[in-house]
Amino acid sequence: MNMQALIVFSIVFLFVTALGFLASRWRAGDLNRLQEWGLAGRRFGTIVSWFLLGGDIYTAYSFIAVPALIFSSGALGFFAVPYLLLAYPLMFLILPRFWTVARHRGYLTPADFVRERFGSSLLALLVAITGIVATMPYIALQMYGIEVSLAQMGVPLEVSLFIAFTILAAYTYVGGLRAPALIAIVKDLCIWIVVLVAIIYIPMKLGGFANIFAVVHQKALQHPNTFQDLLSPSQYSAYSTLALGSALALFLYPHNLTGMLSTNSRAAIKRNAALLPVYTLLIGLIGLLGFVAIAAGIQVSSPYGSNSSIPALFAQEFPAWFSGFALASIAIGALAPAAIMSIATANLFTRNIYREYFRPDCTEREESRTAKTASLLVKIGALIFIVFLPTTLIINFQLLSNIWVVQILPAVFIGLYTNWLHCRALIAGLLGGLIVGTWMVVTQNFQSSVYVFHFGGFTLPTYAAVAALIVNLLICVTLTFVFNIFGVANGNDETTPLDFEARPVPGLLRRSYVQTALRPTQSYSPEQRQQPIEAFPRNSRPL
Repeated sequence: MNMQALIVFSIVFLFVTALGFLASRWRAGDLNRLQEWGLAGRRFGTIVSWFLLGGDIYTAYSFIAVPALIFSSGALGFFAVPYLLLAYPLMFLILPRFWTVARHRGYLTPADFVRERFGSSLLALLVAITGIVATMPYIALQMYGIEVSLAQMGVPLEVSLFIAFTILAAYTYVGGLRAPALIAIVKDLCIWIVVLVAIIYIPMKLGGFANIFAVVHQKALQHPNTFQDLLSPSQYSAYSTLALGSALALFLYPHNLTGMLSTNSRAAIKRNAALLPVYTLLIGLIGLLGFVAIAAGIQVSSPYGSNSSIPALFAQEFPAWFSGFALASIAIGALAPAAIMSIATANLFTRNIYREYFRPDCTEREESRTAKTASLLVKIGALIFIVFLPTTLIINFQLLSNIWVVQILPAVFIGLYTNWLHCRALIAGLLGGLIVGTWMVVTQNFQSSVYVFHFGGFTLPTYAAVAALIVNLLICVTLTFVFNIFGVANGNDETTPLDFEARPVPGLLRRSYVQTALRPTQSYSPEQRQQPIEAFPRNSRPL
């Protein structure tokens, strides 16, 4: 056991834990309301939301899995850089519109929107279940990242993971979304320090990047079938579809939408779409550490394979005290997104399953209490997954996360611009995409999410998420035409064009959802809620 590294790790971890518990008093609100616990009252500005979304998007997958893929397979792993560059223009164009309708109608989840846009409780239920199931392996992956960091220091895993889980569960229960938002600020600062030091200090020890790339090229020559330092023509389609499919899926994840809905304005979202690409530079540097680990001669551990390459690199090349700080940064980088993910899945369960099917008349206090309990159960499930099941299952199921979550794109993102698609066609398309995408991965024994199509003598490796989404869209469009021709009943759209406008004309506040969008420090009688928007003070309007 590396005691010096463990002491530094523990100090940083305890500091972050204290921040997590103090977060409940930061920008305090009534945490007995789901709006406050699950979305922090929708009051985060540009700076806080930049850290929150950065902590939300750049998870343990970014710090461990991306460089591990580059360490083991080479250039293909760099698809993470263009996929993020594609994702932020989509964020700039689409998410302000989603934020607007969610703020007007009081939505907390994408399933809330789908329920009213297409008038289908079944479609909303499927969207909610898909979001929850797709996020669960992601939460387990965060716990896995903590496990890899602890294992590098020789710490007993079961006890340490239980302590980390207890801390995570406690401050999430107490502080809600405020806790990971505050922790994300510290986490991002730590990660930036570690990566910048690593990308300068370690290459200097290894003779510079020229020597590093020479060693990497030698590995490519020795293992031409499994490792390439440059993309080969046969990898172009896999690389491009991996980037495209990942970009389309990124902001469909419940935790990313939760972070976006916590902002206080459309402008904050647009500013973040412009500022978050700075993190893409960070991802590129982290990816390069996969090549650095090759040049450093890192021998990966048998239980974790290439996923241990970066923790092993830090332990080998850094002084013990700084390796403890670096490993703590990775662990914190897993804690913050894990907390947000558990909150997002709890919001989905509470709003779109518990409230919809079990307790339609539940109070705000009951709704909040249910969400807190659900977030605990989600984390317990992730812990059980880590402790009792083979770690290969975590990686296998995580391969399916993007494939699953991107299938809700027609209902959520396309639904923002048109309600033409028939609700029953959307249901059939969603199920068809889920089945086809899962089948593609299963037929490859969970070894890859890239499926090779054969057309005569021509092969086309394609990311299964993209192929399944195409099947999904074809089903949606085809069945919509068929259902419209035969006059099959469709759901009623409860939204109006005004709900999507940044500055709607005055109208009546609609539906009980809207009460959660009003200023939480003020109370309104039922009679006041039926008054025109002008009747309320300017700072208490939904926008």
